[in-house]
Amino acid sequence: MINTYILGQVDIFEGLSPKHLELIDAICHEKTYNLGEVIFEENSLSKEFYIIMDGQVEIQVDPDTIGDGTDSYQPSTIAVLRRGQSFGEVAMVDPGVRSASARCGTKTCSLLVIDRRDLIKLLEDDYEMGYIVMSNLAADLSLKIRQTNLMVRESLMYSAKE
Repeated sequence: MINTYILGQVDIFEGLSPKHLELIDAICHEKTYNLGEVIFEENSLSKEFYIIMDGQVEIQVDPDTIGDGTDSYQPSTIAVLRRGQSFGEVAMVDPGVRSASARCGTKTCSLLVIDRRDLIKLLEDDYEMGYIVMSNLAADLSLKIRQTNLMVRESLMYSAKE
């Protein structure tokens, strides 16, 4: 019951019925990580979606992944996520590689993990649920693209003034 409450708080599951949330809960499994432990690495295959039940998760990018290998940079934390927030949602649309790493940022963090194949099967079996989730997912990803565009613009404007 706790999981269905948390699932109901996740943006991409907004508008789902209690029955739908119970179906999603049935495909979730819980996983706990310790401080600094990697949940997934940048450039690894994306096949799971995560929801934070407790603790914090740091989303990090490593500039070395796009460099020529001559410079050595430390990963940068670009977001800190908390209870009820989700991450890894691009895996639901595209099972390509991860664009960032995720790491446990507190003593422990507990996550609900949803396998892409399991969720896609549920959404294919119930078109109403599929439409709601994919519509919410599109809105969530659009918001993140807009935020990234603003950050790029600010960075370009700042560097142009120097």
